[in-house]
Amino acid sequence: MKVFFDWFAERGFRDGPPWLILGKGPSYARRGELDLAAYKTLSLNHVVREGPVDVAHAIDLDVVVDCAAAIERHAAVLVMPWIPHVRMKPGDRDLDALAREVPVLARLASEGRLLGYDLSTAPARHGGGPVVEARYFSAEAALSLLAQAGARRVRSLGVDGGTAYSAAFDDLAGTTRLANSHTTFDLQFRGIAGTILKTGVDYAPLTVPSPVKVFVGSEPAQSLSVKVLEYSIKKHASLTTEVVPLYEAGIEVPMPRDPANRPRTPFSFQRFFIPELCRFTGRAIYVDSDMQVFRDIRELWTIPFDGADLLAAAEPGSSGRKPQFSVMLLDCESLAWDVRELVRRLDAGELTYATLMYEMKAARSIRAGIDPSWNSLEQYEEGTTGLLHYTDMPTQPWLSRDNPRAYLWVRDLIESVTAGFLTREVVAAAVEAGHVRPSLLWQLDHGLDECDLLPRAARELDRAFVPPHEVAGLGGGSGGLRPLRVLRAAWRRLYRMSPLPRIEARLKGPRA
Repeated sequence: MKVFFDWFAERGFRDGPPWLILGKGPSYARRGELDLAAYKTLSLNHVVREGPVDVAHAIDLDVVVDCAAAIERHAAVLVMPWIPHVRMKPGDRDLDALAREVPVLARLASEGRLLGYDLSTAPARHGGGPVVEARYFSAEAALSLLAQAGARRVRSLGVDGGTAYSAAFDDLAGTTRLANSHTTFDLQFRGIAGTILKTGVDYAPLTVPSPVKVFVGSEPAQSLSVKVLEYSIKKHASLTTEVVPLYEAGIEVPMPRDPANRPRTPFSFQRFFIPELCRFTGRAIYVDSDMQVFRDIRELWTIPFDGADLLAAAEPGSSGRKPQFSVMLLDCESLAWDVRELVRRLDAGELTYATLMYEMKAARSIRAGIDPSWNSLEQYEEGTTGLLHYTDMPTQPWLSRDNPRAYLWVRDLIESVTAGFLTREVVAAAVEAGHVRPSLLWQLDHGLDECDLLPRAARELDRAFVPPHEVAGLGGGSGGLRPLRVLRAAWRRLYRMSPLPRIEARLKGPRA
């Protein structure tokens, strides 16, 4: 019996066509509507009954026994863990032993059509390739298997959340569906997200537009918060996601003549670039840079427009606030925005800053269709919050130790560096540039996410730190800083960047 990874490499599949994973979920019923000819196919469990596939995949021995005739007739090869599960639980015998007892395995092995791999839940390792991760369902193992073998583009059909099967598998509803005691197929998205993050595989369901495009209103001083936001999105994203800081777009924005209509921040008008950057096709998500994500962005990406061309974040009924436009889902084909034309309309009196930014009058039809949990203002509830918005600029976790939820942001910073998504050098450069508080680097080096536990020496690192918004004269929602405070902030920044602090440190150094 061959190792799956060796078989995959021998056939040149690393540079070959994309792969399609076929599962039993409801979207499998759409296979007749789609052109599948461009894909190599891998079936999960009983899907092999329905027609020819390049690879049949099964974790459980029971599936192979049930589908023996279909596997021999429809599958070019069968791939299984070296130590398969039996009755939905990890087994204790390997394929060599089982092939002596199970006729279909014996025949496939003799024909060179039985392949193996090491599954993470197995009690022992066979060797000959990486370990394939799967915690909840076989789709996780299938994507991990293909991605680690070298497949760069993978799509799926029938790998859905929820609790239902496609009608073709109604006969299994009372036997295999959620028979492993889990309550929903949504759990598989966690493992899928982890594989995408670790391997960089381009994965998405065939019936969902991809990749997810997330544009972030930002400026260079917020580059670190943008990267942590990106990590927080991708660690939960169960399909490939692109995150674009809008300050990198390179689109020049003309300045309105009337100062009252000029942008309040360097990135206020950036969101109006998005349809143009997407060539006026498809969907796009807009978010601010002062955010952190805790759930799968697929939830936000797949909300139906229902006739609107822009979805805004609804606010809780008790808040009294209007819909918020710091999180938006855009239909780029309907939104023919040209930021230069919008500035012309401001100059002509057709729009004001308030109607443009707070009422989004540039859109034809707006619907507050995004759940409030996707724009939670300074509030976090475990398991409920989808996106936490750090709206209080003076206490944003990268600028201040005083935010009671700072540990959440610092935790993702530490995790992103540990995972290799970010480097310590990037954080150090942000500290050196004065974009984030110096104690952040101490927390990273010591793996400490709780700001309240910092020793005095670590807290002292922030004594001369002046947040960028103070240097720029922005008050974080307080109406701006007084001129004297602005001058004081600028002086402290110049002092910090000069040689004087280092000279003073040497003078105060240990004496003999």
